[in-house]
Amino acid sequence: MVRRFVARRSALAGLAVLVLLFVLAFAGPHLTHWSYSDIDYTALRTAPSGDHWFGTNRIGQDVFAQTVRGLQKSLVIGLLVGLVATLLAAVVGASAGYFGGWTDRGLMFLVDLLLVFPSFLIIAIVAPRLKSTGWLAFAGLLTLFAWMITARVVRSMTLSLREREFVRAAQYMGVHPVRIIVRHILPNIASFLIIDATIAIGGAVMSETALSYFGFGVQSPDVSLGTLIADNTPAAVTYPWMFFFAAGLLVVLVLAVNLVGDGLRDAFDPTTRKARS
Repeated sequence: MVRRFVARRSALAGLAVLVLLFVLAFAGPHLTHWSYSDIDYTALRTAPSGDHWFGTNRIGQDVFAQTVRGLQKSLVIGLLVGLVATLLAAVVGASAGYFGGWTDRGLMFLVDLLLVFPSFLIIAIVAPRLKSTGWLAFAGLLTLFAWMITARVVRSMTLSLREREFVRAAQYMGVHPVRIIVRHILPNIASFLIIDATIAIGGAVMSETALSYFGFGVQSPDVSLGTLIADNTPAAVTYPWMFFFAAGLLVVLVLAVNLVGDGLRDAFDPTTRKARS
């Protein structure tokens, strides 16, 4: 699998770009003496220069410091939401598929109920009321509505796996059901979960950006790529450095995540690459 992943240049390029973005997000704030909240009253809407690498915005804040802070926030939220949502989907889906009966019906009723709710509308209503709790509450809201489809797929895969001989043998030996799920069910769907987690991270970044763009995500004075794009959209033509650095990083980030996801899919299941060819 590693050899197949390394053989794909696009996947390696996506992974390299992703690593560079993480380095930029977490090392970038230490490369400049400006903080994302600092204001330089002597430089309002100035173009990129030696003092302000990405220029300044309309109130004199350093665009580089704000951009790397926004990238950091979007990466953390995307990673947290993607991983937690995949873990939750794995636990719920595997439990429903393995135990069946009332457990299956109850968990699938919860999944169907959450699928019916208009997630964007609920987050838009609830998120502003959680301003005091910070971005973690917003990430929790995104996670709440990001795992249901994956849980259904995991349930279907578990229904098939629980009839396999190695699972039957473990049951006859008296192995605890939780141990069977952890040792025999989940490892056999790990490839799907890894790929889904990668895709979920990209989707979470886009969801955070969209909600922050409309004012329902990360709240001021903190920033994310979504808030930076929203605040500087009117200046995209007249002062392009205020808009295009954040927008460009968002495009590069989502593209890199998708390339890594494609590479992982082909590495775990080489038949998908042959089918596309």
